[in-house]
Amino acid sequence: MYFTDRGIEELEDRRGDEEVSFGYLADRLRAFVDENPRFEDAVERLATYLARDDGDEDAD
Repeated sequence: MYFTDRGIEELEDRRGDEEVSFGYLADRLRAFVDENPRFEDAVERLATYLARDDGDEDAD
């Protein structure tokens, strides 16, 4: 188990039954980066990964 799995497990335990929009998620990611600018690259990579998670191989 990776260290980050604990945060993912907590997210699933606390919010796993909720539904959110991608607009809400984008707002929360922006707020996180505003508070933690050193993680901007990681958040950018995650957002890109999620945006392209539709099987579109030409998105690179």
